Amino acid sequence: MILKMPQTPTPADPLGAGPRTLAEAAPAQTVVVASVAGQSPFRRRLLELGFVAGARVRVVRVAPLGDPMEVQLHGYHLSIRRRDAASVLVRSA
Repeated sequence: MILKMPQTPTPADPLGAGPRTLAEAAPAQTVVVASVAGQSPFRRRLLELGFVAGARVRVVRVAPLGDPMEVQLHGYHLSIRRRDAASVLVRSA
């Protein structure tokens, strides 16, 4: 029998939610980029657009059917598909 210790929240993540993706962020929520997953050319493009560790990203709105979503980072707005936003790991701001 394996006993699991309960996860205690850290000061950086008071809810204990752990890493999540930009696709899971709600409208009007601000998050901080932790990393961009993968090794594809699209990952490189996301990094070029400013999705670097520490960048603050605000979800402006989400389309009525849920895709795409509009985000704001570094002073500009960008529309991104949810499946692409799922490769951006974020934490609470």
